[in-house]
Amino acid sequence: MPIETAGARAGDTLPPSISIVVPAFNESRRIADSLCQVRDFLRRTGLSFEILVVNDGSTDGTAEIVRRFEPEGIRLIHQTENRGKGYSVRTGVLMATGTYVLFTDADLSTPIDELQKLYDLALRDRADIVIGSRAVDRRSIERHQSRFREIGGIVFNRMVRIGMGLKLYDTQCGFKLFHRARTRSIFEKQTIDGFGFDPEILFLAARCGLRIREVSVRWSHADDTKVRVIRDGLRMIGDLFRIRLNDLAGRYGRLP
Repeated sequence: MPIETAGARAGDTLPPSISIVVPAFNESRRIADSLCQVRDFLRRTGLSFEILVVNDGSTDGTAEIVRRFEPEGIRLIHQTENRGKGYSVRTGVLMATGTYVLFTDADLSTPIDELQKLYDLALRDRADIVIGSRAVDRRSIERHQSRFREIGGIVFNRMVRIGMGLKLYDTQCGFKLFHRARTRSIFEKQTIDGFGFDPEILFLAARCGLRIREVSVRWSHADDTKVRVIRDGLRMIGDLFRIRLNDLAGRYGRLP
């Protein structure tokens, strides 16, 4: 069943139905193919859309490749300094104009056509956020990470569930859909620029009473992932403590 159209067509003055935000750091090897896949899929759906690539200080020509797509309406947001995935996602979401915003990893570890599941669920349940999950049904994992990485992810998720009070199975899958207007304020409050931004966004969303749904998606491990288990894992654990300290200190401002 095709994705239900819920926005303007090309040429209308209404905002697009969906914005796709792609954070990219040194992705010259695959960014062109990924953008073609995203563009072609969205064209088939009949949805009005925009694609924003946030170049996070790449040094390998990623920006030059994305610029070739600008005549097709794909927007390049260029950052000269590497600030982190969280910073790039926040920048892209705050610059997006669509009714819904999806952020997806540049390697398309989750195929872009899985968007249909998230979008349909958002419309059906009037969800504010729908997150793709590898852990709801691990049979959906087409290519697994190493056992060391998988155990690390499971341990981290348990820490999120206990420390953040989030009853979610997988906060780290890079495939999440947001209703832009209803979630913009949580991105404005976001403080974490690195890989630990996902629990912060979801923690703030839960505190604000937003409706979060989780759905199983297909996923394949990419060998050249930017995440380093020990280095980034320790930083992400530190981010969980930082989120709690920010909350206790009132740094997020008033929350419902």
